[in-house]
Amino acid sequence: MTAVVDPLLELSADERPPVPMWRQRLKIFMSNKLAIASCVYVILLALACYLVPHIHPTNQTNQAIAFATPVNEAPSSAHWLGTDSNGFDELGRVFFAGEYSLTLGFLAGFITIVVGTLYGMISGFFGGLVDTVMMRIIDACLSIPYIFLLISLITIFGRSTIFLIVVIGLTGWWGNARIIRGDALLIRHLDYANASTSMGASKWHVIRRHVFPNSISNIVTVATFSVADAILFLSALGFLGLGIQTPQTDWGTMLQSGTEQIYNGFWWEVFPVAIVFILVVVAINYIGDALRDAFEVRLLER
Repeated sequence: MTAVVDPLLELSADERPPVPMWRQRLKIFMSNKLAIASCVYVILLALACYLVPHIHPTNQTNQAIAFATPVNEAPSSAHWLGTDSNGFDELGRVFFAGEYSLTLGFLAGFITIVVGTLYGMISGFFGGLVDTVMMRIIDACLSIPYIFLLISLITIFGRSTIFLIVVIGLTGWWGNARIIRGDALLIRHLDYANASTSMGASKWHVIRRHVFPNSISNIVTVATFSVADAILFLSALGFLGLGIQTPQTDWGTMLQSGTEQIYNGFWWEVFPVAIVFILVVVAINYIGDALRDAFEVRLLER
């Protein structure tokens, strides 16, 4: 039997057609095994958080029904991760809290990266007095301890779900803006940007066609980190008792409730949710590192 030879393999490197950019980026991303495992974990966790409460419903909101369930019950066949101090099924509560933690984290992270990207690009590209004023505003905002700012705003205006998303999203973009500004400052002086300007292109055209595409590596990276940071800050607020209002809950609120019981030996109220929470933040960071490499122009084939 004659072996079939791919004609493309017989061509020299210069004669072969260029590999599509999206395929190169996918190859770079797939070469990072930790990022692949992280993607699998985040996807499975998200599916579990959004689907399990509907496929296998457990009471997580009705305190009257929970009172009929033994509190602080150890893991058993009836309750795989036991029950908490209020009688709620711990496994169901991990997914129930995860639905709110992931939703708020992704929405707040989206707001953070959009605002930070626009602000940083405008500041870095226009430069001069505009850049000076905009950066001094950032410096003033960064001088305020972030967690204390969140606590102050939530104490004054309340802690509804929508407000938590908005306040975390609109107060977490300052560092991102400085990173994107650095890219804009560099790119606006490059030859292709200067050539586009000399040919009559507007500043907004240069930002849209040159600055943004060439900053995508940092934008994608800080976007993933922004999601992880939003989940962390939401959990920190929940741990301080300023998270989502009942009957909803989040991972930070669960940890705060569990720490009050762990000294009594009820380990199942802390360790499962802590492991899930830590792994999701670490996984998102690994995904961000892999995306940064995938969008790095220097790693692509010419």
